Amino acid sequence: MYSQTLCLGLAARGHDVHVFTREEDPFRADGAMRYETDADDSRIKLYIANNPRHKDRYRLDAIDQEFAKASDQVKPDIVHIGHLNHLSTSLVFEAKKRNVPIVYTLHDYWLMCPRGQFMQMHSEDNNLWAACDGQANKKCATQCYARYFSGAAEDREIDIAYWENWVDRRMTHIREVVDQVDLFISPAKYLKSRYEKDFGLPIGKSIYLDYGFDRQRMQHRKREVEDTFVFGYIGTHIPAKGIHQLIEAFGMIEGNATLRIWGRSRGQESNALKEIADSLPGGKSKQVEWMTEYKNQQIVEDVFNKVDAIVVPSVWVENSPLVIHEAQQARVPVLTANTGGMSEYVHHEVNGLLFEHRSVDEMSKQMQRMVDNHSWAAELGDRGYPFSESGDIPDIADQIIDMENIYKGLLA
Repeated sequence: MYSQTLCLGLAARGHDVHVFTREEDPFRADGAMRYETDADDSRIKLYIANNPRHKDRYRLDAIDQEFAKASDQVKPDIVHIGHLNHLSTSLVFEAKKRNVPIVYTLHDYWLMCPRGQFMQMHSEDNNLWAACDGQANKKCATQCYARYFSGAAEDREIDIAYWENWVDRRMTHIREVVDQVDLFISPAKYLKSRYEKDFGLPIGKSIYLDYGFDRQRMQHRKREVEDTFVFGYIGTHIPAKGIHQLIEAFGMIEGNATLRIWGRSRGQESNALKEIADSLPGGKSKQVEWMTEYKNQQIVEDVFNKVDAIVVPSVWVENSPLVIHEAQQARVPVLTANTGGMSEYVHHEVNGLLFEHRSVDEMSKQMQRMVDNHSWAAELGDRGYPFSESGDIPDIADQIIDMENIYKGLLA
C-alpha cells in the first residue's frame, strides 16, 4: 500500500515511475514476464515476473535477467527497493553494473532474519511462534528450518549441519547485497536502531523517515451510533498478527462490547480463528463479527465509521504499522503492544493504550478500560499522531519532496 502511494506521488510530480514486482502463477513458467499499468495511474508501468516455484530462494537468475532487461530498457536514474523477498537479492548487482544508485526502504527484519520477523517456528520449549532474540546460524537451522528436516533421528545432525551452512551462505550473501545499497530508510527509529546495533548497518547510510500517506483517504470519519463499544482489527489472518490472542482477550472482558475482524479469508487459518471465537465462554462468540475485505480507498466508510478503537495485537515486533497511522489520522484510538515501532507511535494514555507484548491478560485489561469509559477512549483518539501539533500523520506530498531530495543527494 505504501509503495503504491509513493509511486502515485512521484508520478503526480512528473517523474517516470516503473515498478518491477512479482506474482505466483503456477500455470506459467518461472521468470515469465507480464506487463501492465497501475490501476490508479496508467503512467506507472508494471513489470511482473512470475515466481511460483522458487519463491523460497533468496536469489534467482531468471529474475535477475529480466530485471537487467528492464533496466536496459528504462535506464533508471534511481532504483528504490521496497522488498526483495520472493524476488531476487542479486538484482542489486545488476543495478550497480549500470552505476545506478540504490535506495532501500526497510519494512521488517528480512535482511538480518531469514524469515523476516524474528519468530521461531520450532522453539525448544514447544512455544508456538516464540520470539527470537537474534540471528544465529545454528539457531536458524534448528528453530526455523527444521520444517525441511527428514524427521529421522539419525539424520538430525546431518540436517542441522546442512541448514546451518545454508543460513551462513545466505547471511554472507546478504552482507554483500547491503554493501551495494547506497542508503537505507527506516520508517521507525526503533527499526533503524536495531539494524545498526544488531546487524551493523553503517550509520552513515541509514536514515529515519516515517511513511507518508494520502491523508484524504482518512478524512470525514463519523462514528455510526451503536449501543456497544466496538473494537476493530484490520489485517491478515496469520499467526504473526496475534488475532488468536485478541480473540482470547476479548473473551475475558465484561460489559457490552463487540469485536469486528476485517480481512481476506485465508482458508484453514481463518477457520481456525473462527473456532477459537466459537469456543469463547458466555455466548461471547456472538459478539465477534467477521467482516469482508475492504478497499483502502474506502477505509473510513467501511471500517473507521464502524469502530470505537483499533487493536494491533501483533506477536511479532512490528516497526511502523500502516493501520496505526491510518487510525490516528481518522482520530480512532489504538490499543497495541508496548514494544518496537508499535509503542513508538502509540503513547500510553496519550493517543491510545499499551499492553505487555504477547500478554492476553494485559491486553484484556486495557480493552476493559476502554469499554468502561467510552468518552475517555474517544479523547485518546482525538490526539492522533504523536509527532505533530495537529495530530496529522505525515502527508505523502511532503514525503515526495523529502524523497526527491534524497534521490538528488545520491545522484550528486
